[in-house]
Amino acid sequence: MSEKIPKVMAEKFAAITTLSDTFCAKHLNEEYRQVIHQVVGAMARKRPSPLLRGKENVWAAAAVHAVGRVNFLDDSSQSPHCKPKAIYEFFGIGESTGQNKSKEIRDLLKMGPMSPEWTLPSSLADNPLAWMVQVNGLIVDIRRMPTALQQRAMEKGLIPYIPVERSNE
Repeated sequence: MSEKIPKVMAEKFAAITTLSDTFCAKHLNEEYRQVIHQVVGAMARKRPSPLLRGKENVWAAAAVHAVGRVNFLDDSSQSPHCKPKAIYEFFGIGESTGQNKSKEIRDLLKMGPMSPEWTLPSSLADNPLAWMVQVNGLIVDIRRMPTALQQRAMEKGLIPYIPVERSNE
């Protein structure tokens, strides 16, 4: 993911991510912090950027919630985990405001449950959607295909890494 932020959006990006960083330091982890930065950066690069309207604390809460939705943050069997109510209380916003902005982010960035591009890096290996590729008209789990085919899929940006290489580490 690109980290380039348009100059006109740099101040807004910094304000939002400073708030989300504080939340991540207290309730989440570095992985969440990085993915939230990617989400806010993607929003900052939209033309026109929706971040120009609305308050920083609302966007920060919405970004945390949007990334949390993709990664099942509210599931108590996950670590870390956090309920949406705690996110909204931390940022001092109402639940409906946070839900609406989160949905706006998820719609704009096409974020759904287990979206590979917004999945925490440590969870990618367990995300089946990250490994589904169309081969000769059939959807297959590329992890079960020859390494040469996996290599081509990675070169085309269809998968995040070659699984056999990670399992040897």
